[in-house]
Amino acid sequence: MTQTTYRARWAGTDYEAAPDLVDGRLWMRLYGAAPAEGFERIAPGRFVRTVPAADCSAIWHVTVVCEWQGAPFLVHTTRETQLLIEYTGGDVLQAMSLGVERVERGVYRLWVRRDEVTAMSEKAVSIRRM
Repeated sequence: MTQTTYRARWAGTDYEAAPDLVDGRLWMRLYGAAPAEGFERIAPGRFVRTVPAADCSAIWHVTVVCEWQGAPFLVHTTRETQLLIEYTGGDVLQAMSLGVERVERGVYRLWVRRDEVTAMSEKAVSIRRM
């Protein structure tokens, strides 16, 4: 499961969302946990409806951030009791001193136990507001 997602407000309700480009137009797939008019069941407790992005009154890009050993990280992925965190401090010497693995130039990641991180929070950046 990734910790980077989108949310969209449509018809006065906020939904987990995913953008989709179809024939040059941006659409949002809206996900809900309960049946609702116009939503299709795709799995138990999971429903989807696709609407034009222009019909959404707000769209946010959402990430989860945290600290590990006093340094800033992005929560990249989760599995059971672990988090894959990505260093966001921008200091290669600090990254190396923390012992994180270099994935590519400027990208450093490490699997840690969930209970080792602090200050975990969501950061939502508005990318569309009416």
